[in-house]
Amino acid sequence: MIAGTRPELIKVAPVVRQLARYEEIRVSIVSTAQQADLLPAFLDLLDSEVDYRLSVMSAGQSLNALLSGTIAALDPVIAEVLPDLIVVQGDTTTALAGALAARMRGIPLAHIEAGLRTGDTENPFPEETNRRLISHMASLHCAPTRRNRAELVREGIAPQDIVVTGNPVVSSLQNAMRIPHVSGSLDGVFGQLRGLKPIILTTHRRESFGVTLDRNLRTLRAFVAKHPDTALVVPVHPNPAVKETVERILSDTERVTLIEPLDYASFLQLIQQAWLIVSDSGGIQEEVASLGKPLLVLRSVTERPEAIDAGVARLAGEWPGQLEALLDDCEELNNWIASVKPIPNPFGDERSASRIAQAFADFLLGQVESGRAAL
Repeated sequence: MIAGTRPELIKVAPVVRQLARYEEIRVSIVSTAQQADLLPAFLDLLDSEVDYRLSVMSAGQSLNALLSGTIAALDPVIAEVLPDLIVVQGDTTTALAGALAARMRGIPLAHIEAGLRTGDTENPFPEETNRRLISHMASLHCAPTRRNRAELVREGIAPQDIVVTGNPVVSSLQNAMRIPHVSGSLDGVFGQLRGLKPIILTTHRRESFGVTLDRNLRTLRAFVAKHPDTALVVPVHPNPAVKETVERILSDTERVTLIEPLDYASFLQLIQQAWLIVSDSGGIQEEVASLGKPLLVLRSVTERPEAIDAGVARLAGEWPGQLEALLDDCEELNNWIASVKPIPNPFGDERSASRIAQAFADFLLGQVESGRAAL
């Protein structure tokens, strides 16, 4: 099982735990450390040792350099382990590299979170392209929803190779919500938020860099200045393109607090304090239904329309003035925020991880039976 980023670890962790129940299955975990600065706080989610820790990041490298370097780093690991199945999650460069490395070695590939699509290869970039390519290399597709399954069938994926499992983030979220620990760095933050309506902002996507990021931050700063009963909290992503812009625009601003990235349980506890969430994250779109928190999605299109359909999220777009218009329509904004409550999560339930583990077990057993029949 290959993972390299915070979202990947969050989502594969409950699957790893479920696979431990199968005595005949041995899991080797490979971390590429694609998000090296963020991973240490999330590795303990696995409840298991990482078998191979790679180091694929270098300053200023291109996407092509990252992809080729990750494939090169993975190949000797695959040659050593000789797995019967390689598992990747989502749409990262690590996931695409794992898929290509599996394909070139002739090893079956399973894809967790298969079938998500926006229909626009530029948004998100390069994730939309990554997941389309992965789908056409995978032998087993774990689709979170029936809509995702339909997308895969429309692209020519054989229906018998698709299992609708739900998204394992729901399993991870429920597990993390049971953890009482809160990061010590949040003690002061919660104190500052007392009596205020907190807005939680996360932003990190490549298509948000530059003018769009600058404009969004200035819009939120102006909204908080205009509404003295609000406050803005920003866990700052360590990517230099994000960090420099956030600090330049939001540092030393009244009722704006910049904090370091949090471990998953602490982040969820911060989110629970939110009056409003503003984010370009895919994972948060999956989480807000269970948390009952309103989300403005800093995108013009999403591969997770289920959150929009459920009424817990709204697209804020990427064009000038769209976010500002949504925030400034105070009556509509307040009515919508008041209407959002926890609902059954449209992306899955607590059994999502166990369904994925069962799909892997069924696939591997099928491979064994096919081998016996060929003898």
